[in-house]
Amino acid sequence: MGEWGENGYPFLEHLLFPLCSATYLVTLLGNTGIVAVSVQDIHLHTPMYFFLGNLSTLDICYTSTFVPLMLIHLLSSEKTISFTGCAIQMCLSLSTGSTECLLLAIMAYDRYLAICQPLRYHMLMSHRLCVLLAGAAWVFCLLKSLTETVIVMRLPFCGHHVVSHFTCEILAVLKLACGNMSVSEDFLLVGSILLLPVPLAFICLSYLLILATILRVPSAAGHRKAFSTCSAHLAVVLLFCGTIIFMYVKPKSKEAHISDEVFTVLYAMVTPMLNPIIYSLRNKEVKEAARKVWGRRRDSR
Repeated sequence: MGEWGENGYPFLEHLLFPLCSATYLVTLLGNTGIVAVSVQDIHLHTPMYFFLGNLSTLDICYTSTFVPLMLIHLLSSEKTISFTGCAIQMCLSLSTGSTECLLLAIMAYDRYLAICQPLRYHMLMSHRLCVLLAGAAWVFCLLKSLTETVIVMRLPFCGHHVVSHFTCEILAVLKLACGNMSVSEDFLLVGSILLLPVPLAFICLSYLLILATILRVPSAAGHRKAFSTCSAHLAVVLLFCGTIIFMYVKPKSKEAHISDEVFTVLYAMVTPMLNPIIYSLRNKEVKEAARKVWGRRRDSR
């Protein structure tokens, strides 16, 4: 196959370009700020902020897999992407999105240990284990996404090779395939179950145990402290998983709808933008560390 075309929507381009550009810029600045603060402030060298730094890095990588090219296409009359470019974009977006699902589950486990096993927390959640868990999530999801991409791109494609989407999203590409796809669809279904319902069930279990522990704490101050350590992560989980479930579980129609595609793009950009905002607004340690880092930079000038 030569070139993959991406359908253009001229009436939306003038609106989407400034909106997506601003959202992407805020995403880069916000998540880069979280990573920089987590690295430079020694008080944030804890498992929670190690995983938060990974989450911010994932958000930067995820949006960067498709937003720059999408912005170029919004300004260009020729909206094409090569077969190889489409495969790379699909693989990287699948990998980073899947890794974020696993990372959110790992962060829920970290909060469970911090609240339910406070005396053994630093022994159980060692730096070595943090690196191992995060590294395993990155590697596993990359291998899984690479396998899925190879399976999809080896399918026979019929008709015009026009992806009815703003990006090489896997479901949009699958609509172009013809022939028997039962094996491919079964494999993709198993992968989707492993990286959405399973992590989500693990997160729910972790927070049920956390809630049971919090309710046993007699003081109201203890309740507030426990809830404050979990509220930001829980908000991100609800935002991330809720939108994914809406997109992929709702009934699918054979015809593409612009509203679905616009929603997918906005979801994929807004969620990474909101993550650092949620964590910084709900976390006094992050705000204090940001003030210290910003103060040191101003003093050094």
